[in-house]
Amino acid sequence: MTALPGDAARRSGLRDFPYWHELVLVALLTALMLGARWQAPDFVTWETQLDLSTHIWELALMCLPMTLIIITAGIDLSVGSIMALSAVILGTAYLHWDLPIALAAALALLTGAAAGALNGVFVAWVRVHPLIVTLAALAAYYGTAVGISHGMPLSNYPESFRMIGGGSVCGLPIAGLIFAAAALVSAVVLGKTAFGLALYAIGHNETAVRFSGIPVDRIKLLLYTCSGLAASLAALLFVGRRNTANTDIGAGISLDVITAVVLGGTSIFGGRGRIVGTLLGIVLIHETREFVSWHWSKAELNLVVIGSLLIVSVLLNSLLSARRRGD
Repeated sequence: MTALPGDAARRSGLRDFPYWHELVLVALLTALMLGARWQAPDFVTWETQLDLSTHIWELALMCLPMTLIIITAGIDLSVGSIMALSAVILGTAYLHWDLPIALAAALALLTGAAAGALNGVFVAWVRVHPLIVTLAALAAYYGTAVGISHGMPLSNYPESFRMIGGGSVCGLPIAGLIFAAAALVSAVVLGKTAFGLALYAIGHNETAVRFSGIPVDRIKLLLYTCSGLAASLAALLFVGRRNTANTDIGAGISLDVITAVVLGGTSIFGGRGRIVGTLLGIVLIHETREFVSWHWSKAELNLVVIGSLLIVSVLLNSLLSARRRGD
């Protein structure tokens, strides 16, 4: 039977619908929460979710610049080490160098931005592949953090500083409000500005973008600097919440960040991704991990869960890309 023009148009409209990936993530998250409500009703209460949300903000903050970097077909494996180094600098400056806490925090932020900028220099101007650069930086920054702190925790910060990571305003966590502001700015920049269009263009065809006169190197330097700055801000939030800084705070978080971004629909090959997808990826990973720990009380299962979600995210990207092409 010959398809009617209206039927073809409807099929084409469904295939070209741009939010298939986000709808799948919403469906997965809904299924997870319904299953959690059936297995452990206390898990889905507002009080429990608000309490568990304190574990998400550092990860979420680092996912924002990571989304922009991966859209350009880059990657940053060093965010966990930058987070650890910034936390150690904060603790050392305040506890051993006797700097005021505000100055120590500023120094930690500067450290993170400088570490990210150094990555950007090697990626943009030395033209070393970002995977190699940030893998080397991961080891270098972590080793520096261990050397400065000698592997010892740095604790006891003033209550005013601890409010940043653990305080609230009108019942909402301060860290969450900081993330919400950063996410809004990131979404507007990516979706509504020429800078955001340039990021997609770089991911699609960097050579063509260079010939068009767009300053690709400066854009990459800015992105990696922002990634380092976000990691250092995450370190401040973590130290404020836990009241301690040590070299282990960023262990494994790079995998979580990249998994959340890729699960959210950002292509590891560049040229595709949205902040809203990243937000859904963050929430899905967070809720899955927290439910695994809540219901089974086995933290080691989280590694299996994160690895499985990463595989699922790649398969989703492949299947939905094929659907958009009409394969």
